[in-house]
Amino acid sequence: MASYDDNNIFARIMRGELPSHKVYETDKVLAIMDLMPQADGHILVMPKSKARNIFDVEPAVLADLMKEVQYLAKAVKQAFNAEGVLIQQFNEPAAGQTVYHLHVHIIPRKEGSVMNGHGADMEKAEVLAANAEKIRQVLQG
Repeated sequence: MASYDDNNIFARIMRGELPSHKVYETDKVLAIMDLMPQADGHILVMPKSKARNIFDVEPAVLADLMKEVQYLAKAVKQAFNAEGVLIQQFNEPAAGQTVYHLHVHIIPRKEGSVMNGHGADMEKAEVLAANAEKIRQVLQG
């Protein structure tokens, strides 16, 4: 298996080298808007520790990550009046992984709605900012 690349896009975002639309952050986890969302409100949740994917992540890090995924999925569902959420996590190229830092997709869903393709179209910055704010408002209660 390949080793962790310190210059992957998510590592660079966490170091402040690249911009992002932050939704939520703790000392262990960062959640940002997906730049190429499959639906409005699509976020990415990632551990701040180095992990290429599920195969090399420490179990305690994975447990912390999934706790935050659950918390954020509830907020995304509420913020976008979704009927459900799709939770996706890709591991290695054969499974569709394109960024090699462990991350989980949370995508709000409504019955019958059509999703964009994974990594298809870049969303406008103002739309991402507004969607991030919707989620932050729910999180602030």
